[in-house]
Formats: sequence, C-alpha cells, structure tokens
Amino acid sequence: MENKYIKSFLLFWVLMISTIAASAQKIQGVVTDSLTNEPIPYASVYYEGKGVGGITDADGHYSVETRQGWNKLTFSSVGYVNKVVNIIPGVTKTMNVKLRSDDIELQEVIVKPKREKYSRKNNPAVEMMKKVIAHKRNNKLDENDYYQYNKYQKITMALNDVTPEMLDKGMYKKMPFLKDQIELCEETGKFILPVSVDETASQKIYRKHPKSEKNIIKGMNSSGVNELFATGDMLSTVLKDVFTDVNIYDDDIRLLQYPFISPISSSDAISFYKYYIMDTTYVDKDRCFHLTFVPNNSQDFGFTGHLYVLADSSYTVKKCTMNLPKKSGVNFVDNMDIIQEFEQLPNGEWVLKTDDMIVELTLMKIMQGFQIRRMTRYSDYAFDELPQQLFKRKGAEIKEADAMMRGEDFWNQYRQVPLTETESSMDVLVKRLEQMPGFKYVIFVLKAFVENFVETGTKDHPSKVDIGPVNTMISNNYIDGLRLRMSAQTTANLNPHLFFKGYYAYGFKDHRSKYMAEMEYSFNKKEYLPREFPKNSITLTYRYDVMSPTDKFLKTDKDNVLVSFKTTTVDQMSYVRNVALKYENETQYGLKTTVEVKHSKDEPTGGLAYITNDDKKTLIPDIQTMEASLAFRYAPGETYINTKQRRLPVSFDAPVFTLSHTTGFKGVFGGEYNYNLTEVGIYKRFWFSSWGKIDMFLKGGAQWNKVPFPLLIMPAANLSYILQRETFNLVNNMEFLNDRYASFDISWDLNGKIFNRIPLLKKLKWREAIGFKMLYGHLTDKNNPLKNPGDSELFLFPTRDGHPTSFVMDSKTPYMECSVGIHNIFKILHIDYVRRLNYLDNPGANKWGIRLMVMMTF
Repeated sequence: MENKYIKSFLLFWVLMISTIAASAQKIQGVVTDSLTNEPIPYASVYYEGKGVGGITDADGHYSVETRQGWNKLTFSSVGYVNKVVNIIPGVTKTMNVKLRSDDIELQEVIVKPKREKYSRKNNPAVEMMKKVIAHKRNNKLDENDYYQYNKYQKITMALNDVTPEMLDKGMYKKMPFLKDQIELCEETGKFILPVSVDETASQKIYRKHPKSEKNIIKGMNSSGVNELFATGDMLSTVLKDVFTDVNIYDDDIRLLQYPFISPISSSDAISFYKYYIMDTTYVDKDRCFHLTFVPNNSQDFGFTGHLYVLADSSYTVKKCTMNLPKKSGVNFVDNMDIIQEFEQLPNGEWVLKTDDMIVELTLMKIMQGFQIRRMTRYSDYAFDELPQQLFKRKGAEIKEADAMMRGEDFWNQYRQVPLTETESSMDVLVKRLEQMPGFKYVIFVLKAFVENFVETGTKDHPSKVDIGPVNTMISNNYIDGLRLRMSAQTTANLNPHLFFKGYYAYGFKDHRSKYMAEMEYSFNKKEYLPREFPKNSITLTYRYDVMSPTDKFLKTDKDNVLVSFKTTTVDQMSYVRNVALKYENETQYGLKTTVEVKHSKDEPTGGLAYITNDDKKTLIPDIQTMEASLAFRYAPGETYINTKQRRLPVSFDAPVFTLSHTTGFKGVFGGEYNYNLTEVGIYKRFWFSSWGKIDMFLKGGAQWNKVPFPLLIMPAANLSYILQRETFNLVNNMEFLNDRYASFDISWDLNGKIFNRIPLLKKLKWREAIGFKMLYGHLTDKNNPLKNPGDSELFLFPTRDGHPTSFVMDSKTPYMECSVGIHNIFKILHIDYVRRLNYLDNPGANKWGIRLMVMMTF
C-alpha cells in the first residue's frame, strides 16, 4: 500500500512538472521595420483579451509564454499597423515579425478623400514622376555594351492559411505527418504547408552590338509534388511564366500572362495612375522621396504601391513595393505583393538586387487556398567585354549538361536564400504521401485528368508507354456512329530518339476498323516526348480512317469527345488511307521548316459522292494523290510548355508568319492529278493596356491548277459548339469552294473595360469580347463545273437530296460573320453569340449560334 502511494505521489509531481513546463514554453524573436529592417524597441506583444504579453527590448527582442488554446499573438507599436499572427503552442518556438508603418498602408480612402478631385496639372507628384520616367534610361542595363550577372531563384508553392484545427478534420485527419510540414509565413502571418520547391541558378550575359543575350542555366533542383507527375516540369514552367520576373523599367510588366502598366511606363503611366507624395524617409541610409500610386480605376489591370526615389538629381528608384487592388478584375488572386530593392555598384551603376513576390490564390471557395512565393536574388554584376564564343552557342536559354545533377556544394555556393526546414524535407513529404493506402489510385486519376494520358510505369520504373488521349476513347460521328478508340504512345524511357504511337478505332454503325501507326526518329535526345522544343525529326505515318473535310482545321484531335457534338449534320465524309514521310526542323530563333511527301487514297462515303461533270455522270469510287510540300513557320520569341498530348505556347505575343507550297504529281505512285497550292498567313496580338488585347489573322492562298472540287480550297469551318481559333463558326462543311481566297479574322477581348464600370456587373468580373471574320473567295472558270459542262476532269459539286450544298462565292461580296461574347463567367466559361451577316439564303445556312469554351484565365 505504501508503495502504491509513492507511485501516485511521483505520478502527480511528474504531471505537475509537465504542466508547468508546457505552460512555461515561450516564443521569442525580433520585431523589425518592414522598410528599413531596423529593430523596433518597446513594441507590445500580447494575446488579445488575455491580459498576458510583453514588450520588446531596445534591440527589438521579445519573449512571451505560450498557453494551450491561445493561437493568435498580436504585435503593435505606435506609428505601425497592428499585426496578428497565428501560432501553434508548443510547436512555434521562434518567430521574427516585420511591422509596416501606418503611413504607407495603401488604401485609396486613406490616401485621399473618396471623391477627390485629382488633377495632373501643377501636381508636384506628377512632375516628380515625369523626371523619374525621363531618367529611367540611365538605369537600364542594356545601355551598356556588355553585362553579366548571376541569378538565384526559388519558387515555393504551398497550401495557404493552414490551421491546426483544419489538419484534424476531413482528409487531413488521415495525414497527421502534415503537422510536421507547416511553417509560419512572416510576411502574411499565416501558416503555410509547402508542397513543392523549384530552384534555379543561372547566369545572364548580354552583348549590345550585335545584340545578343543568353541565359545559361547552371543548376536546377525540383522537389515535392512535381515528382508525382511525369509532366512536373509543366508545373514549374507555368509558375515561372505566370509569376515571372518583374522589371519596373519596362513600359509593360508581363504578369499573370497579362501586361500590366508599369508605374514608371514612358507611354501610359502618367495617364493611368494617380500619384501622391507622402513624405521623405531613409531607406538603408539613403534619403528618399516616398510616393504612392493607384490606378484611376481600381478594377483595371494595374498596381497600387510605393516608390522610394533617391532625393538627388538622379531620380533613381531605390525601392518599390506593388500589389493588386482588392477590387482588381484579376481572377483567383486574393493578394499579391511585389518587393524590389536596388543597390549601387562601385562604378555608380544602380542595379536590381532583390525581387520578391508573394501571391495568395483561391481557385474555388470550397478549396484550400495556395501561396506562391518567388524569391529572386541578383549578384556578381560585371560590365567587362565578354568572349565572343559565349554568344555562338545556340538558343536564348542554354541548360548545362549537369544542371539537374548538382550537389550540395554547388547549392551552398549559389543558394542566396536558404531553404526552410520544411522546404528541405520535401522528399520526406512525398514518401509519406506515397505510403498512404489508396494514394496511388488518387494520383492515377489526377494524372489521367491533368495529363489526359495514363502511365503504365511507376516512379522506380518510369513509364515507357502511355495510354491515351483519354478524351478520345469514346466519340461519335455520322459514319461511325458510336466510336471506340484505344491509343498509346511510347516515351523517351523506352528510347530517347525513337518513338512510336498509334490507335485502333471501331465504328459500331459502319462496322469498320480504323487505325493509325506512326514512327518518329528524333535527331535530338528527348527527355520524354519527341515534340519537345526544338524539334528535329523524321516521321513515317500510316493511317486509315473516316474523315470530314473540315477535320483538318481543328486544333484538337478530331476524336475529342467535346467536338464530336456538331451544330449541323456532317454526313459528307471520306474513308482516307494515306502514307506520309515528314521531316521537321525547328531553330531556337523561331523558324520551323517542314518537308513532307504523302500518298493519299480518298473514298467518299455518307452523303458525299464524286461524279464526273459529263453526260455519263460516272461515279468515281476513289481518287488518289501523290504530293510533296514545303512549309515555313517563323515565330520569333515563341516558347512552349510540353504536355503529353501537345505543346502549348506559353504566350501568344509572338508574331507568326507562315508560308507553304504543295505540289501534286500525276503518274507518280498512282497520283492522278497535277496541282500546286500556295498559302501564306500572318498572326499578331496587339495589347492596348487597360483596353485588353486584339488578335488578328490574315491568310491567303491559291490553287493554281485545274482540279476537281476535293482539291479546291474550302473555308476553315468549325462545326462544333466549342470555340476554335482561326475558324469560321457558321460556315457549313464545304459550303464555299474556291481556288483563290483571302481571309481576315479579328477578335478584341476588352478585359472587362466596360463591364467594370457598370455597378451591377463589375462584381461578377465578366469580360466582354467582340469579333469579326471575313472571307473573300473566287473560283476561276477552269475549276467551275457549271461553266464547263461535259468536262469529265471536273466533278459535280456535292448535293443533298438533289439540292446543292456547295456554292461559288461572289468575288465582290465576302462572307462575313461577327460575334459578341461574355467571357470569364464563373471564372472559367466563355460564351459567344455568333451571327452570320450575309449569304443567308444558302440552303442549310445557320444564321446565328452559341459557341462556348471552358478555360481558366487570370
């Protein structure tokens, strides 16, 4: 009995000591000024409403006790904005906090009265900004004959605003190890859970005459959820493109795939922004003028922020902070903060030293938010003459051979921003996730949804064959009826130079098999797929399938289940059997050359028939062609993201010039016709600042020889409900047949410029768009069967139930259609109302229609 009391007594004291120890745990750290980084003495640190806290000492240090259930700590000081941060008692041990001066809290209602009368005339802030803009050329690096610098960048993606309570509920409850991964973001005061980290160490070199600049990637390191996807590089590439580097000295800052007007833009800044002089202050011991700026309309794509300009005759920007207005029309972005700091080199040149960006995103209210944090550091600037051989290397971006195999010694030298403890343990997080029951099935489904392909391998044994595209497995058309298709492609894991792909399809209406087999040899070693930029390959293709004449104009696979739903009956089709040998070569400078030879056999089916234009009206069972083509495509500055299904242009800003010529050979391998087809095209996107963007296409072509109608030029018709670039929405299949044509396509996305000024609409963030398409067509007499009766070389134009379905255009009257659209509905849906303006009497002509597209844009 005595022993029992001794044990109870000892247990009681152990519990008491543990309780006291727990209650005595402390949080400590330093409180500093967010601008000057100087410590803030005698700042208050306390739990709101608890009566417990402390103050910082003369050096800004503090230490306060933690209590179970007390999860928020408040920091305050006279002249600063209060800051409330989340903590985890017993877990959070150290927390450094930056406070922001209350005179730079940028809100329009604080800067000036809400209904101010702002004038640019005789405004000292505007006059100062004019001087800053006038002097900015002195601070542009490309004014030097040569320059070079080293750059380190870290991009971290994390779940945002993660709380301990959240991790004890729902699906997170099954992942208790996530609690070990959360950390505090000092800038936002919120807990985050990093899920991926991408690091890049590079060197930029520049030569003015002749102009050349190259980015040499010395090291790349990626960890986290990227490893779970074969196209993980797609995620990092998208992040780098969407949250790209910012240069305030540019007139337009490309961010979130849109151009934002820079606060020191030479062309638009003064008219787009309102400026205010706040006071003078010191930034790192340099005396500066402090200015704030806001857009005239808070919903336009612009920034609010602060400029700190040296108080001397140079008018150099010492520091800049920018963020998006709360009412901005940008999708998904809750907050964005950009901080740039500049430093002066010994030679007197001012250069960028720090470029940080923190973005808080919410895709849907029911989903957990994300934080993207990009930290960039620039160092080792030099302006000495560089060896000319450095600029002879091909490409604007050069990746060193061992860039992705760098060890810790390399990163210890180049990593200017240390990894946090959780960022360093990404590999542990991935392993724990992979060990969860059922997790591999979740990833399997996500991969199929995101990549549209299903892998047949594992992480330890990478996929050599991928099954897909998934969205082509089930479709429908007039000839096939229900169509089932199975497709596959090999990857570089099987062979980095030799690739195979193909499909087998079966139509349950015509009871025929269709198939395609393709072999491609890449002269460049590929990481995963042969289409990776730049391409230098030769391809042999054999195909037997049922095709509509308009299928070739689709930018997606013709078996995509979404485009199988048509706006009208498409019964004029063909069974096509062709063999093609194609060589493609792309240069780093945007020039693509394609050489192709192809033999085709075309067998009309459904409502299509080839009937000679003579008295016999002979039914031709099929036609055969043998042709060779040469095509050039020049798109300077165009870059891509590689996915398993296709390459996606990172931006559509690059102008695109195309030129092609195709020659048919009669008597060669069964070819029945001589012909020559030439086509040329130009595309360009034009940005109009806050007025959005205009996309413009110009095309023209000619079929020079006498040919039957299957070899004439038909309009690029889109007969699906899905919007497709470079196509006509209300032209029917083969409705117009020409041997000369010129087309014009213009679309203007106003980016909400009008809707943002309508009180009831601006909250919806809808964006208006208008478009106009026009086609000039001409058919010369030699190719018009109506003007050549009895000519058996020509075919009668197609008919349906005895009525013609193809027509000759009036060369003086172009076909025209227009569109009015509302985009960004629910942030993903684009809907256009399209209207046909003429040729309304053609049988089967649709006078109007609704077209849509699902696409997420910022």
